[in-house]
Amino acid sequence: MTTTVYLTRHGQTEWNVQHRMQGHQDSALTPLGVQQAQWLNRGLQGEELDAIYSSSSPRTLRTAEIVRGERNVPIIPCDEFKEICMGVWEGCDSAEIEQNDAQQHHYFWKDPGKFRVEGSESFAEVQERALGRLREIIEQHEGQTVLIVTHTVVIKVLMAYFEQRAMDKLWDLPYIYPTCLCRIDITDGVPEIILHGDTSHYEVTEAGMES
Repeated sequence: MTTTVYLTRHGQTEWNVQHRMQGHQDSALTPLGVQQAQWLNRGLQGEELDAIYSSSSPRTLRTAEIVRGERNVPIIPCDEFKEICMGVWEGCDSAEIEQNDAQQHHYFWKDPGKFRVEGSESFAEVQERALGRLREIIEQHEGQTVLIVTHTVVIKVLMAYFEQRAMDKLWDLPYIYPTCLCRIDITDGVPEIILHGDTSHYEVTEAGMES
């Protein structure tokens, strides 16, 4: 008996385009972000989804609604799948953070295990909360297919768990584009990664698109 878990990131948001850190704060999907979610909706038309879980952030819930489309499946909000809390960085411009807090900016992108700013979570804490909820979902939906709509760091730390990837290699490729798709099949407790950062459902190339 195989349980299938799909993971996807929300569509592009206004703050993504402005290069602002979001974390637990939020900004609306851009028209392209809505389109990306529509592409994934069409890309998953052949899949029967037994459950849809989403981060409780508005940008992910909106993405989940679009991806769900006409399916008669409830969307279950989960705080455990929210993006990493970035504390005092939230809402700030990435370039300004790099200039004003160079060491922590370096840690965030190059050595995530050491990242911590005022009011933030650690990457390990995000992995612990998200993985704990994922394990519950896998147990509850044995033999079924589940979609989880979440955020970049959550996807990265969950996939790192399945890959047994070291935290200092967290940001290595593949890149997590908006609404890209990861798929993990779990058979007799053994996970197999089928897709990782897949964008084959995109109806235009990702070249030149803002992440």
